[in-house]
Amino acid sequence: MAEQQQSGIPATASSGPVAVTIGRRPEPVHDVAVYAFDGMAPFELGVVVEVFALARPEVGGLLAAPWYGLKVCADRPGTALAAVGGFSLTAPHGLDELAAADTVIVTGVANAFNGEVSPALVDALRTAHERGARIVSICSGAFALAAAGLLDGREATTHWRYAELLQRRHPLVDVNPDVLYVDGGDVLTSAGSAAGIDLCLHIVRRDHGAKVANSVARRFVVPPHRDGGQAQFIEAAVGPVEEEDDGVARSMRWAMEHLSTPLTVSLLARAARMSDRSYLRHFTARNGTTPMRWVITQRIAASLPLLEAPAGTVEEIATAVGFESAATFRHHFGRTMRSSPTAYRRSFGRGVA
Repeated sequence: MAEQQQSGIPATASSGPVAVTIGRRPEPVHDVAVYAFDGMAPFELGVVVEVFALARPEVGGLLAAPWYGLKVCADRPGTALAAVGGFSLTAPHGLDELAAADTVIVTGVANAFNGEVSPALVDALRTAHERGARIVSICSGAFALAAAGLLDGREATTHWRYAELLQRRHPLVDVNPDVLYVDGGDVLTSAGSAAGIDLCLHIVRRDHGAKVANSVARRFVVPPHRDGGQAQFIEAAVGPVEEEDDGVARSMRWAMEHLSTPLTVSLLARAARMSDRSYLRHFTARNGTTPMRWVITQRIAASLPLLEAPAGTVEEIATAVGFESAATFRHHFGRTMRSSPTAYRRSFGRGVA
């Protein structure tokens, strides 16, 4: 993590316990509690710390509600917890404080495959939910929410690797393995590790609006938004490499400069100085997708900031990013984002009612 020292987690390979200390926040704050456990993967915990524990002076005048104060909680506070990677840390807070938080985040369970979930955590989750807290899971954390009965009768997601097991173990849960996250209002679940970033940014967006969420994403150096309904496996928006003598890379740079114009495989092959057949073979081997599928993904990505801005109709945006019609834009946007351009703008537009 680029800003580890600010979050209170020292960067160290020491085998001794590492204390997690969250800096003071001006009152009032929205209390966020994250569950730490023996055998945890540090990435998911780090995501929560990065989003909810860092001071955000750059958004101070934009906040719609109190900012967050983070507490790292465990079954036995002060006890060293081993993390994947050979280091340990201590959580200064217990489950009573987790149960009293405004938002509770469970980043995983020790072993999803053997079905073990801390009974004390289950009780704390039920108490928090009954109080009206927002309950959130990342990756295998969904097993803890399911064990507490909080996912019964609800749509939920988890890492694709665990989806079948979660459904089998908790048949009352409607497990959707094909989305990044599910926002059920008071209960939210996300897929694998990186999808936790998307869900945390979605929470910030829900609490404070798109402008604040985009600012947090910018500091995080990640895209500001991937829709929750987006598939766990999508064709990535692969960028060109920087090898000047690489024909495929040269064609990708050229395409990015000409997204608003009609593009074909022949035009891209010409920019790469290859035959169409050779270009198609080399491009697909390099990027794991076809040239035109890549172009569509780039056009959808280019449309998002335009949709988040108040100016421009869907038809104008479709033209600006290179789609031949608004209908074509809507079709590809729906396939990629599992949403419509209008719905995306309504939810995440800046200054759009």
